[in-house]
Amino acid sequence: MSQTISAAKINLIDLREKFGLERVNDSDFFQEWQENLPNLSAEAQQLMDEVKADYLHLFEYPLLESVVKLVVLSPLLKQAGFYRPPFYIIGEKEVKVLSQDEEVMIQGRLDLLIFTPPFWVLVIEAKKAQYSLDVGIPQALTYMLAHPHPEKPLFGLVTNGTDFIFLKLTQQGTPKYAESDVFSMRRRENELYTVLRILKRLAEIVTSQN
Repeated sequence: MSQTISAAKINLIDLREKFGLERVNDSDFFQEWQENLPNLSAEAQQLMDEVKADYLHLFEYPLLESVVKLVVLSPLLKQAGFYRPPFYIIGEKEVKVLSQDEEVMIQGRLDLLIFTPPFWVLVIEAKKAQYSLDVGIPQALTYMLAHPHPEKPLFGLVTNGTDFIFLKLTQQGTPKYAESDVFSMRRRENELYTVLRILKRLAEIVTSQN
């Protein structure tokens, strides 16, 4: 009988030992966040400026995950086109994944899942504003390992509202993942522009494949 562990308690070493997950540092592995990013309209840029201003104002008080989703993620996903066909969004999806040796079952609830039936497109993990992204990355990767179609690459986004990082996972052969740069609203330039451009690019890729 397998041991059950909460996904919230998993770290990257656990994922390497239990699932054989390897990190890839070759930039060619994860080109989707770097190449052919669409331009933003003036209206979209203005909206991202407003999102940044709203968040930095509200950040003066401790922000829970629910507020991060409402203030930051909701307008990003809407502008990226994930509220329209062929995409659907569900929240608090229960996920279970069994280790390679079948001795450990990891379970938890991912925050947001964007999918085009029956394929998962994007796993989103939102944390409290006070949390480091390092807390959310192994949790997001755990959920990504539960992808029901491992022959297809899967993307992830981890955010605490202030900072953002994208993930890519492939499971053909040895499971491998890579990270994007970290984008932050603490920088002078509004890096929400780039976050939105990457989201729009992922939407374009999936739509063109359907």
